[in-house]
Formats: sequence, C-alpha cells, structure tokens
Amino acid sequence: MDGHSLREKASQETLASLLQLDPSPIESPLQSPNTDKDLPPLPSEHSDGSRPYLTPRSTGLGLSGHGQGRGAIFYLTRIQRYSSYTFSVFATLHLATTSLIPLVARSVPASESYLLLAREIYQTPLSEPLLVGLPILAHVGAGVALRLVRRSQNLRRYGRNAPAVPVPFSYIALSGYGFAWAVAAHVFVNRGLPLAVEGDSSNIGLAYIAHGFVRHRVMSWVAYGALLGLGCGHMVWGWAKWFGLAQGAGWKVQRLTGNAAVDKETRRRRRRRLLLINAAAAAGVVVWAAGGLGIVARGGETLGWVGKIYDGLFDRIPGF
Repeated sequence: MDGHSLREKASQETLASLLQLDPSPIESPLQSPNTDKDLPPLPSEHSDGSRPYLTPRSTGLGLSGHGQGRGAIFYLTRIQRYSSYTFSVFATLHLATTSLIPLVARSVPASESYLLLAREIYQTPLSEPLLVGLPILAHVGAGVALRLVRRSQNLRRYGRNAPAVPVPFSYIALSGYGFAWAVAAHVFVNRGLPLAVEGDSSNIGLAYIAHGFVRHRVMSWVAYGALLGLGCGHMVWGWAKWFGLAQGAGWKVQRLTGNAAVDKETRRRRRRRLLLINAAAAAGVVVWAAGGLGIVARGGETLGWVGKIYDGLFDRIPGF
C-alpha cells in the first residue's frame, strides 16, 4: 500500500469544477439567512500546499469566530443592528414633523413651528452626531465591512487560484446602498449646502422643500420619490430581519420534506409573510408621501428675500 495514499491533498481542479457549477439556492434573494456567524474554520496550509486536518484556532482578541471567541461578523452585525435602532429614533421624529403634522395641519406655515421644535431634539451639537451622523456611518460602514470580511473568508476557504466566489446582494442590501445615496443627497441639499453657503440652516424648513418643488419639479419628485421608496422599503425589511420575520419570506421554496401538503403550507406561510412585509413598506411610503408630497410639495413658492436665498442655494446644486 502506498504510504502517501493516506495523506490527502486538495485537488484544485476538482474544487474549481465544483465552484463553476451554477448555484441552486434554497432560499429566495428576499430571504435573510443567518449571517451572524463566520464561515466554518479553515485548515492551515503547509508550504507544499497540503491542507492537514487541524483543530480550530482562536485568538486572544476573540475575533476569529472559533473556539471561545466571537467572530468579526458577529460584532459587525451587531454594530449594524444597534445603529439602526438609534437612527430609527431620528426617522420617527422626522416622519412626524415632515409628514404627519403637515397632513393634520394641511398647511406648510402651520407645520414649521413643529419642525423647529423637533430640531431642538435632534439638531443640537450633541444629538445630531449621536442620532444621525454616527449611526449612518456605523450602519453603512459595518455593511461594507461585512461584505469584505465574507469575501476574505471565501478566498481563504476556496483558495486564490480558484474562481472567485461572490457574496450575493440581498434586496435589503441593495435598497440600503440606494437609500444611503439618497440620504447623502438629502443631507447635502438641506443641511450641508446651507451651512457652506449661508453659515447656518435656520432658514431651511418645509418652505424650502416646497420652493424646490416649484422651481425644480422633476428633480425634486425623482429625489424624494427615491428617498421615500428606498427608505421605507429598507427600514421595514431591515426591522423584519431583526425580528426574524424576513427569514423565509420568499416566493420560491425548494421541496425538502417530500410531503406535498407540508410544502404547500410552507409556501403559503412564506408568501403571506412576504405580502405582509411589502404591505407594511408600501403603507410607510403612502403615509410619508401623504404629508410630505401631498401637502409640503404643494406648499408653493416662497417670495421675497428668503425666496432669493433658496434660489441661490438651488443654483449651486449640480443638475438643478
């Protein structure tokens, strides 16, 4: 018997051929798999390329995800989760002052005082970075870092000579990246630009938004439509994920049990859950748009010197 036959070596050709097969996922892209854990432990390589079976190692920092420690994905996922909790406080206040109150008051001037009052809560030197700035940066940064960590684990697991193993985008992630761009544009127009040009943003309120819809109707509708649609979709699906409701909320269910009755009931539950989550997201868009687009966007043009200030600001926005 060959003494070397008991020592297995990784076959790159076999591995590559397996990796090139078209995947057949069990879950729909709408589903949110359990991403809190790192990939299984990887064997270390000898200089000759062989991969002996070794027990998992852990580091003193507890970031390896093996043994007693927690993995980097564990901590990044929790940063992403808890930052969304903090940002939701601001989003709730903003929804109330930019949509619900205008919807009840039926007037932009009558709603301005409530917006100014809310700014005393979330636009102070302390609360603005804690409720808005840092949560956004932490949430987006953790999401990007998660993708990089998973990609690095895939490369270490399957080898750099093998075909690249992509980390697929979920619908939650795609809407999140789109929402991040929409929020960045919104912050620039309503907060950053007035501070850079005028030195403060005390004159910026609902009338400023209404003025923009009069002077730049198409761009305003596109920008705020994207902000509301992506924002409500991402936040509702994100909360559904944190509560475990997004898991299995897909249209397609692979038959696993062999029992037609069980499979049919499983598909029915998942479709019902999908419809409920999407209905909640649609309801959020309708509520926000009812006051924000139905009342504020139709508030009319601001005249006088304040209107000229608004025109000067909008003139500095590329594409407007």
